[in-house]
Amino acid sequence: MGAVEAAGGSPTTAAEASDQVAAGTDTNAAPGPGVAEVIEVGDPTTETGAARPRRRRDPARKDRILAAAAELIAAHGYHAVGMADIGAAAGIVGSGIYRHFDSKSALLAALLEQVMDEQERSAAEIVADAADDREALERLVANHVRFAIEERRLLGVYYREAHHLPEEDLRRLRRAQRHYIEEWVIALAPLRRELSDAELRVVVHSALGTTQAVLFHHSGLPVARLAELLGEMGLSCLGLRVRAESESE
Repeated sequence: MGAVEAAGGSPTTAAEASDQVAAGTDTNAAPGPGVAEVIEVGDPTTETGAARPRRRRDPARKDRILAAAAELIAAHGYHAVGMADIGAAAGIVGSGIYRHFDSKSALLAALLEQVMDEQERSAAEIVADAADDREALERLVANHVRFAIEERRLLGVYYREAHHLPEEDLRRLRRAQRHYIEEWVIALAPLRRELSDAELRVVVHSALGTTQAVLFHHSGLPVARLAELLGEMGLSCLGLRVRAESESE
């Protein structure tokens, strides 16, 4: 797909540009299984007393749009995918996406914030529930490995496409990333007292980078074995010995 430079904005595809012109004006689209944007609900407020349909958004539609965007952007790259492409994959007309997202960059921001929200939430829960710092780190590593394996495409989009975001969205995303890393640093500090604050962060970034090797190399290993290897490497980067099963019981 060719790229079109929007006035005052970032490059977008020709398909997206045409969608933006049509957004909110396509009243002649043929109905189909994915075209209806709303659910009709009775609203007895007409002069005759008859029930008048009240419009309510389909809550599952936004999730379908995000899932379709993740799939397409992971496969083809941000600039090669237009809103019409995403709409078709989600089962709606491209202009219908603008009822949920103002632009393709807003869609990308929502998609990547979804990644960080999930990681932040799970890390906070792990640290709060762990019996000690060692257990917290073991579980943080295992959780990050699981996420990298199960959400390979989504995490890949995060690392390859985040730089396309407007500066404000990018700052918000980086702030969330710092909070996530801080959970690791706080747990690691008591176990690696010889390290300075800056050194602790280098070590944590190293562990995260190692456990995300799955994003860039498809080994073909069984998932269980892959998770075991990545977990061992993550702990090693943190300077923690992998405990035998008898020690962890």
